[in-house]
Amino acid sequence: MSIYWIIFIGIALMSWLVSSNLQRKFERYSHIPLSNGMTGRDVAEKMLRDNGIHDVQVVATRGMLTDNYNPTNKTISLSEGVFNSNSVAAAAVAAHETGHAIQHAYGYAPLKMRSALVPVISFASNIMTWVLLGGMLLLHTFPQLLLFGIILFATTTLFSFITLPVEINASQRALTWLSSAGITNINTHDKAVDALRSAAYTYVVAALGSLATLFYYIMIFMGSRRN
Repeated sequence: MSIYWIIFIGIALMSWLVSSNLQRKFERYSHIPLSNGMTGRDVAEKMLRDNGIHDVQVVATRGMLTDNYNPTNKTISLSEGVFNSNSVAAAAVAAHETGHAIQHAYGYAPLKMRSALVPVISFASNIMTWVLLGGMLLLHTFPQLLLFGIILFATTTLFSFITLPVEINASQRALTWLSSAGITNINTHDKAVDALRSAAYTYVVAALGSLATLFYYIMIFMGSRRN
C-alpha cells in the first residue's frame, strides 16, 4: 500500500471519528440548560445588539447542524435543535454563527477573502469532478486536462484553508462574548468551549483531506510527465 493511501485512509478515519464525536457532544450538551433560560435565537439576537448590529435577521432552518450565516442577505439561520433550544450547545452554535455576522460587519479580512472566492469555488465544484475524471482517462494523450483539473481542485483546497481562520475566529468571538455577557458561567463555559473546539476539528480534517487529495493528483500528473 502506497504512503498516499495510508494517509488518505487515516484522514478518512479521522474525519469519521471527529464527525461522530461532534454529534455526540452536541447531543450531550443539548441536554444541559442555560440558567438564564435563553434560547439559541435569544443568544444570537442579544449578541448582535451588544455589537451594535441591527440589520441581521435570525431565522429558523430545518435539519441538524445546518446552522449558517449568509452575508448576501445578512441572515443567521439556526437549525431546529438550536433556534428554540435552551441549552449550552444551542448557545455555543448560535454565538458562533453570530460571530460570522460580526466578522462581516467589521470587515474581517479572511471572511472577505473567502466570500470573494465563492463564485470561483461554485464554478470549480460544478465541473471539477468531470475534468479530473477526463484528465485521468486522457492522461497520456491530453495531460493538460488533468492539469486544469488540478488547478480547479487547488482553488477548493485554498478555500478550505482560508475557512480555518474564519471559523476559529468566529468561535473565539463567540466564547469571549458568552463569558463576558454572562450567558455561560463557571459550570457551563467549559462545555461551550468543548463543543466549538470539536466543531473546529471538522474543518481542520477537511482541509488536510483536501490537501492530501491535491498532492495525489499532482503526483499522478508529475509521474506522467516523467514517462
